[in-house]
Formats: sequence, C-alpha cells, structure tokens
Amino acid sequence: MTTWRPHPHIRVVAIGLHWRGGRLLAAEVRDDAGRVKGVRPLGGEIEFGKSWRAALVREFSEELRIDVTIMGEPLVMENIFVHEESTGHEVMFIADVAFPDGAFAGQERIDFREDNGEQIVARWFDLADLDLDGGPELYPTGLKDLLRGSKLDVPSS
Repeated sequence: MTTWRPHPHIRVVAIGLHWRGGRLLAAEVRDDAGRVKGVRPLGGEIEFGKSWRAALVREFSEELRIDVTIMGEPLVMENIFVHEESTGHEVMFIADVAFPDGAFAGQERIDFREDNGEQIVARWFDLADLDLDGGPELYPTGLKDLLRGSKLDVPSS
C-alpha cells in the first residue's frame, strides 16, 4: 500500500462534481492502515501555465478514460487540512462535470489507478450520508456546506 502525504507547499487543484441520481461521485480516502476515513471528488493539480478547466478535463481523461464537459463556473475554496499528522494546503476550483451518455451505466463503483500506481475506488455517495458520526467524511472539509449554499446544481436527497 502507498502511504500518501500532503505536499509541503500550496497546491492549486481542480475537482469535478459528477452527480448520478442525487449522489456525488467521490474516491475513497484511506488512512495508513487502509481504512476508509473519507471520500473526495475526483480531480488533481493544475499544471503551471494551464487553466483549471484544462486540468479538470485532463484528470478525468487520465483517470477514467472519458471526456467530461464542464458545466458552468467554479466555486473556489481554500483547503488547509491534516492527514496522518502532516499538514496540506490547497486552493481548489470546484465545478460540475457531465459524463458522456452511458458512461459507467450500471456500475456502482469505478476502479482506477493513480499515476503513482495506487489503486483507487470511486463510488456515488448521497451527501446526507457523509459527515455523520461513524461515517465517511466528505473532503475537503466544508465542501458539503459550500455545496448546499452554492449556485451549483446540487441535487436534493
């Protein structure tokens, strides 16, 4: 198993929100023991000289082998967090994305590999089931509240 630690500098990232039947697609985030501690929408780092839009399209193409359509303008959020006693700091562009018709139809989960070889599992989650005692958290912390107060097209549960 790969042990992931936050980068020691501020990262600028783009993450995409894909909804199916009112549920959000998010990848499992595991602790060092392999337990799921939370989930996070898919996306990744914005490369120098590239736009957040280009980064979002690139990440879905690399990870899921699909071309997404970005729906509207992003929310922007600062994310300062601690993972396994290491601090991370991100500025995030967060936007709704649409999948091509029929993409992953009938699948409840998507398995893929990150560039570093780490095996990732993504599933669709009801927002109401996240950030509850004993359940997985939605990362970044505060995203759930941000989505509820946003102009993005957040399906109701």
